[in-house]
Amino acid sequence: MPSDKPRRFTFLLLDRFTMLPFTAAIEPLRLANRAAGRTLYSWRLVGPAGDHATCSNGARVVLDASIDADTVAERDDVVIVCGGTEIAREATKPVLNWLRRQARGGATMGAVCTGAWILAEAGLLDGRKATIHWENHDGFAEAFPQVDLYRSVFVNDGNRLTAAGGTSSIDLMLHLIAEAHGDALATEVADQMLHTAIRTDQDRQRLSIPTRIGVRHPRLAAVIARMEANLEEPISPAQLAADAGMSTRQLERLFRRYLNRSPKRYYMETRLARARNLLMQTEMPVIEIALASGFSSPSHFSKCYRAFYGSTPYRERGTGAAASA
Repeated sequence: MPSDKPRRFTFLLLDRFTMLPFTAAIEPLRLANRAAGRTLYSWRLVGPAGDHATCSNGARVVLDASIDADTVAERDDVVIVCGGTEIAREATKPVLNWLRRQARGGATMGAVCTGAWILAEAGLLDGRKATIHWENHDGFAEAFPQVDLYRSVFVNDGNRLTAAGGTSSIDLMLHLIAEAHGDALATEVADQMLHTAIRTDQDRQRLSIPTRIGVRHPRLAAVIARMEANLEEPISPAQLAADAGMSTRQLERLFRRYLNRSPKRYYMETRLARARNLLMQTEMPVIEIALASGFSSPSHFSKCYRAFYGSTPYRERGTGAAASA
């Protein structure tokens, strides 16, 4: 039987947090209260310091308290870490210690967008299932191999909740509302938000390959899917063509016609994009990034990277470090 006491959510807003995942998490709670005609949920906003938090878009949000104050969560509370850009620098000792203290008190620990990075830094996702925004997936996987990482829009692993970012927070909250108060209430909230398709933890984050590339060609999509699944050990164009039931020349024509580049070029660009994510989001040595992205040597990697991005990996990492200092 549901408790009459509202379930409280504590949102930890880190510097430069992304606004959309935060608002997409808090609005379903407000609408659930409205639809139920009583207070099912309450919430408070906290931050590492000061009386406000600044979003990545520059907007400011007034806080109820800082983590320096007496903001210990109760056993039935849910703590949600809201992350955004340059997330690694937000893993400060006060933030990590505060999160560990909330977990020890029995609170359910959650995160939206890149907030999962902070939970992982605190050791609160070790051996647990989690998700993070697809752009941060590779860097997270390299930094926290002890976390069972998924590419779904959200993951509910008991007292650990993670949503990938964007509107995925809506789906996670609707899932929690349905668990506690039934599908009818969750559906009513979704209807109020014009959220016409409620996703589950089985739905993946990214658009389908045909939608992303703007081309509905089954064999082309199948080849690209194989490329994306084999970035560390690239497959030759000849093998890709053979596995897709076509000749190498047919594969070349297919890529030229629809993507205006060769299969080799497309594969290279995809691998370089992964390398850039790892370069910006992890402390991995450049040589390890090169190998993880399918390059046999740092010199070849650096040459290809510079040709595509106009800067060497070493220089770009130095620029990124200076920008985040």
